[in-house]
Amino acid sequence: MTTAQRPPLPPFTTETAIQKVRMAEDGWNSRNADKVALAYTADCTWRNRAEFIQGRAEITDFLNRKWAKELEYRLIKELWAHSENRIAVRFAYEWLDDSGQWYRSYGNENWQFDENGLMEKRIASINDLPIKPEERLFHWPQGRRPDEHPSLSDLGL
Repeated sequence: MTTAQRPPLPPFTTETAIQKVRMAEDGWNSRNADKVALAYTADCTWRNRAEFIQGRAEITDFLNRKWAKELEYRLIKELWAHSENRIAVRFAYEWLDDSGQWYRSYGNENWQFDENGLMEKRIASINDLPIKPEERLFHWPQGRRPDEHPSLSDLGL
């Protein structure tokens, strides 16, 4: 069986690592769990906060639960560092809970990729900060962040 490739492939350059990060951001902002899960190996392992996840089916279930809870989800990711087959990112996302409370969640992720450019390991640490509606910074329509929207660094986050 041939495994699909997800370019850019390792070893990463700064340019291809930035491209990989933006592709991940775009995928997550789509909130399409089935599509997002295809960026991971069939047996990918995650640690997301205190939850341990194994494989695409669990990833899909996790993402569906996440986006059912985290309404009005908007995410920005930024490259922190990279090596041959690893990328470290920092990110922030804003979301609304079902009681009307807004949050900004901050975090870091460490990613490891196989030779086909599929993520085989994801380790995420995330903290949630309640914010007031007027403190929101991510104001684009749900979906892909517009290219002209400020980055995390531009926003001082």
